[in-house]
Amino acid sequence: MNVAQAIETRRSVKAYDPDHRMTEAEIERLISGAMLSPTAFNIQNWRFVQIRNPELRKQIRAVAWDQAQVTDASLLLVLCADLKAWEKQPGRYWRNADKPVQDFMLPAIDQYYRGKEQVQRDEAMRSCGIAAMNLMLHAKEMGYDSCPMDGFDFDAVGRLINLPEDHVIAMFVAIGKGIKEAWPRGGQLPMNEVLVTDRF
Repeated sequence: MNVAQAIETRRSVKAYDPDHRMTEAEIERLISGAMLSPTAFNIQNWRFVQIRNPELRKQIRAVAWDQAQVTDASLLLVLCADLKAWEKQPGRYWRNADKPVQDFMLPAIDQYYRGKEQVQRDEAMRSCGIAAMNLMLHAKEMGYDSCPMDGFDFDAVGRLINLPEDHVIAMFVAIGKGIKEAWPRGGQLPMNEVLVTDRF
């Protein structure tokens, strides 16, 4: 399957085979691909919380509008971001770069983020969104269905997963063997309504 096919055929599937198990190699492949997602200044601020414990899945489902994919999907990931990744040993993000690049990037990281809480959060959401799309397209190529999710109580889930204070939850991504097709596409807007050239 090529990228265009994955984009065109990926749908948000809600019903999964609860008995299907993904292999550790498959999960590692998905996460490895997601870790290639771009982030501003290469700070790699996403964190992928894999929910394996069945009881914890049930507890999360209870605060996620009782959506079945929370417990039934083979893989449930809570995509989070470390809001302070930019200041946690930033040299490691550029350790393989030449010294002139490091000398430029490290002060630039600090200047871009320090004291800018909204920028930190905006970048977190962008980073997680890109990683989520990588996960879902990769899953489709591997023969799996997926569903991005934000229908849950963020604070309650944060408590259930012991979310650190300097982290934020962006979304869930459920991945597994779909057992029911997604609803027909609701209707795409015409391109001339969403594509703007130069100015609105």
